Amino acid sequence: MNENASQGSVKRLKKEDGDMDRIFERIGAMKIIPVIKIENSKDAPELGKALVSGGLPCAEITFRTKAASESIASLRLRFPEMLLGAGTVLSVENVRDAVDAGAEFIVAPGFNPKVVDYCLERGIPVIPGVNSPTQVEMGLDRGLSVLKLFPAEATGGVRFLKALCSVYSMVK
Repeated sequence: MNENASQGSVKRLKKEDGDMDRIFERIGAMKIIPVIKIENSKDAPELGKALVSGGLPCAEITFRTKAASESIASLRLRFPEMLLGAGTVLSVENVRDAVDAGAEFIVAPGFNPKVVDYCLERGIPVIPGVNSPTQVEMGLDRGLSVLKLFPAEATGGVRFLKALCSVYSMVK
């Protein structure tokens, strides 16, 4: 790769990193992100209306049903101000579908390097699931500072989280 191409990539990544930071700031400001499984995308507009009017204009729509992409697209169209993410993302194909539909961030139940790397290479905010120090360090190695403890209770709950935080205080 020539020097100019390399510099162009770095500039592009810095801009995307800023976009990722803004998404994580919005997530932090919300304090609560409803995680929602929608069976029928026709239910999405009422859900969006309830969330927005209730003062919680955000949702993580899980990819546990075939209605996920269409639901995200419907919410994005009707409620452009909403912070929308895709959860239970298990593959790069899920990432593509979610982002094409309008998702602004990705949440995965586990640390799938293909999913995480795909998102990071494209500046897509990603929150992978972790449940061990090794997985936390895999995230840190990739520059991630926001991770999801999953499955939290089965992994050890609050005691385990406190133990992790004593070592990895830089991770949210």
